[in-house]
Amino acid sequence: MKNYLKLVNFEFNRVVKLFAVLLGITFVAQMAGVFFQSRKYLDQANEQIYELMIPKEQFLADFGQMSFIDVINSLWFLGPIALCAAGVGFYIFLIWYRDWFGKNTFIYRLLMLPTTRLNILYAKLTVILTMTLGLVAFQLIILPIEMMLHKGMVTDEFRLDMSLTEILASTGLNIIIPQSLTQFFIHYGSGIMAVSVLFTAILLERSFKWKGILAGIVYGALAVGVFISPLLLQDLVLDGFFYPIELFVIEIVLVLIVIIVSVWLSGFLLKKKITV
Repeated sequence: MKNYLKLVNFEFNRVVKLFAVLLGITFVAQMAGVFFQSRKYLDQANEQIYELMIPKEQFLADFGQMSFIDVINSLWFLGPIALCAAGVGFYIFLIWYRDWFGKNTFIYRLLMLPTTRLNILYAKLTVILTMTLGLVAFQLIILPIEMMLHKGMVTDEFRLDMSLTEILASTGLNIIIPQSLTQFFIHYGSGIMAVSVLFTAILLERSFKWKGILAGIVYGALAVGVFISPLLLQDLVLDGFFYPIELFVIEIVLVLIVIIVSVWLSGFLLKKKITV
């Protein structure tokens, strides 16, 4: 455990600058988005009401009140989220390949540490998960601040207030911020499975080169097939035979199986196929 925690600390220190940059970009871009989207609506209202002399009631009937969803649906808000997702996706590969192609082939020093090689895999997986949950937690923290700024800029008569729960239910944000424990396990369990499968595919490529790329693609396709097979059977063959809770339990079991197989195969490759 002590060696695992040291490796987690080591790996996190290597990504902390990228993590901080993503947090900074998210905060600045989304706060700017609240400001500019609110100003855009207010400028439109001023033009219609004070320059074109359209009654306020008519403007509200034609254009509606501004809700925070208008901010969320803008590029200012969704752009940083997409950038963070791309950053984490990119780092899933970089966290391995940097060790091989970086200075002095660092992976060999990691593999020679006096600890089980699986700890290297667990540490990298932990850092990816920590990074992802950290970005989501930061989004949850700054959302109320952004909503307060929106309320401060747009007056009550032009603003449609919605609770955070209503906003999450009405936007794609419920993908990264689940509204129930069940959704959390579905979304992030699937994410952990996807990362573990990608790690295995990377280690297959590192172990068998070009043949490993093909093996990684086949393994990834098999994992996806296992994951979606109950859903396909339910819709195409069994005509809704399973209750939703039964289907959920089956998916949880399959996700756990794929993760366990991926970790086992990755451990085998690290111990038996990658030599120093």
